[in-house]
Amino acid sequence: MTASMPRRRFLTLAGGGAAFALFGATGCGGEDAADGEFSVWVLQDENVNPVSQASLDRYNGAAEVKGVLQPEVNTGYRDKVHISIGTGQRPDVFFNWGGGSIRTYAREGLLEDLTPHLDGDPAFKNAFLPSVLDAGKIDGKFFGIPMRTMQPVHMFYNTKVFGEVGVEIPETWTQFLDVCEKLKSAGITPVALAGAQSWTELMWIEYLVERIGGAQVFADIAAGTAGAWQNPAIARAIDTTRSLVDSGVFGTNFAAVEWEGGAVQQVFSSGKAAMHLMGSWEYTTQLGSAPEFARDDLAWGPFPVIEDGAGAPDAVVGNPTNYFSVTKDSAHKDAAIAYLKQEMASEAYVDGLIAIGDVPAVADITDRLSGAGNPEFAAFVYDLVAKAPSFQLSWDQAVERELASPMLDAISQVFLGELDAAGFVKANEDAAA
Repeated sequence: MTASMPRRRFLTLAGGGAAFALFGATGCGGEDAADGEFSVWVLQDENVNPVSQASLDRYNGAAEVKGVLQPEVNTGYRDKVHISIGTGQRPDVFFNWGGGSIRTYAREGLLEDLTPHLDGDPAFKNAFLPSVLDAGKIDGKFFGIPMRTMQPVHMFYNTKVFGEVGVEIPETWTQFLDVCEKLKSAGITPVALAGAQSWTELMWIEYLVERIGGAQVFADIAAGTAGAWQNPAIARAIDTTRSLVDSGVFGTNFAAVEWEGGAVQQVFSSGKAAMHLMGSWEYTTQLGSAPEFARDDLAWGPFPVIEDGAGAPDAVVGNPTNYFSVTKDSAHKDAAIAYLKQEMASEAYVDGLIAIGDVPAVADITDRLSGAGNPEFAAFVYDLVAKAPSFQLSWDQAVERELASPMLDAISQVFLGELDAAGFVKANEDAAA
C-alpha cells in the first residue's frame, strides 16, 4: 500500500498470541540489540520500517551508543511488551498506540516520563502538532513521541448523489438531519455503515459525545473517574444514535454489512448510500477499489457541528498516531531519547513518511505535503488535525483491553435496538466495577 494502513490493521496488528512463543518472535530484517546498543521495537511493516531504519542509520553515524531496529511479529506484540517490560529483556524504545496500550505501564513507573525532556527543549516539543502530542499523555504527563501517520475519522460524501438529489454537504447537525430526510425521500440510504463490526458504530458514539459534551467527558472515562459514564452527554448521544437508527439513516440492513471484503465501500461508491463516516484510510481504499469514483465524485469534511453542544467544533476523534515510548530502567535511556530528539521531527524522517503516503504529526509541513501522492487529501487531513484543540484516541484503544470488549458489545446492542441509554451506561459501569 502507498498510504496509511486501514484502521483495524493500524490498531490491532498486535492482537492476542501464545505467550510461550513471544520471546523468539523477532521479525525478519532486524537483530537483537547487544550490550552497548539500545533496542527499538517496531511491528513488521514493509513500508515504514525502511524509514525507521534510515533514521537509525543517520543517528548511529555519530553515536557512541547505537540503536538497533527490532521488527516484531504482529500477533502477540502487546503480550510480548507486557511480559518483557518489567524484566531484563525489555525494549529501550517501543512502538505503541498510546492510551490504554501504555496506561498501566506509565502508572506503575515502568516508562520514562518524557515531560521534562519536552518542556526542557521547546524546539523539540513545538515540532509536533499539539493535539497529537497531547494524545500521548497519561495523567497529564507525556509518555510518547509521535512517530507515524495521523488517521482522523471524518465524513466522506458521494457528490454525484448529492448533486442528483439537490442537497449540499452539511456543516451542522440540523443540516445533516435535513439532508438525511431528503436522501430517504429520494430512495437513497443516507449513511453507509458496516454494522457487522461494532468499531464502525463506535465512531458515531465518539463524535456525538465529543460534539455534545466536549473532550473532558471521555477523558474522565478513560481516567477511571467515578461516575464518568453517567455524564448526561453519554445518555444524549445514545438517544441520538437510537433516533438515527430508528429513522432509517443507516438503512435496514446495516447490521449484516461487513467491513472486510469491501461491501460497505461498494454501497457508498455505487450511490446506494450518500455518506460514510470513516477514518482517513477510506480515501486510499476507494482509490484502490473505485478509482474513478475517488477521483471524480468523492468529497470529505469534518463531522457536523451540533449547534447546542458544548464540544469544540474542530475537535476530532480517531487514531492520532503511533508513538515511541522509552522504558524507565533502560540502561541506554539517554541515547534512546537523543535518537528520538534528533530524528522524529527531522526533515529526512518526515520526508520519508510523506513518500510512503503518511501524513506526519509534525508542525508546519503543509508545503511539503504538496509532494504527497494525493496532495489535496493529505492537506485536508493535516489541516483538520492541525486546527483541532483535541484529538481523542478511539475509545476501544483508549481504555484497557478488559473494558473495550464489553463497551463494543454494548454499542452493538444500542444499534440493534436492544439497549437504551440507561442500559448502555450500566453495562459500562458494570464492566469497570
